[in-house]
Amino acid sequence: MYNKKFITAAMASALFLGAAATQAAPEISGNVALTTDYKFRGISQSNGSAALQGGFDIAWDNGFYLGAWASSVDFDTDGAGLDGSLELDYYGGWSGDLTEDFNVDVGYMMYTYPGDEGLEGDYQEVYGRVSWRDLTVGGVYSDDYWAETGSFYYLHSEYSLALPADFGLGFHVGYNDLDGKGGYLSEGKDSFVDYSVSLTKEWLSVEWALSYVGTDLDESEAYDTDWAEDSVIFSVSKSL
Repeated sequence: MYNKKFITAAMASALFLGAAATQAAPEISGNVALTTDYKFRGISQSNGSAALQGGFDIAWDNGFYLGAWASSVDFDTDGAGLDGSLELDYYGGWSGDLTEDFNVDVGYMMYTYPGDEGLEGDYQEVYGRVSWRDLTVGGVYSDDYWAETGSFYYLHSEYSLALPADFGLGFHVGYNDLDGKGGYLSEGKDSFVDYSVSLTKEWLSVEWALSYVGTDLDESEAYDTDWAEDSVIFSVSKSL
């Protein structure tokens, strides 16, 4: 825990000093969303139920940014070990265009679960991703993942495609590599793949999305729950 707090303070200080290097006023934006299921890397964080989400970002002209994001969660399943109802995340990093088509984004993220009296769910990650036009590839590393289950690596790729009538089509695939039992996987299972296909549409000044989200896990491999089952998710979101 001391190591987590030390790294968190060091990263926050570095990001704040970098952001403060410019005198230009930052741009502040927000977002709010309602989704029929909150799935993170293919695993439901809301026990298959609806979730309310929202956050805000502060961005500077030099590429540095800070933000916070929250979502309702529900891990109320026998043996899950978590009883909180809120996820609250903090993040910061730097994003910049190296060329007209090439972008780099690196940063740090802290996941917290206020009010939880079960397992130690809080954990931290560092991330990096590169985008070329509509294609993005990236990686994530955590020194001690959710529920203190050891190191974690995540490799992912996304591709977006603009369709007629302001529709959008997005594809995602991710590879999760956990250190032994990853808190929610059965014994002997230490990796899995998640994937999704999403259709989006901007209408009435909000974004509507219909997504098919799944993993290659079966129920016996994912905490004996249906959290990892393939499902169709509908969401509506608004940028502020």
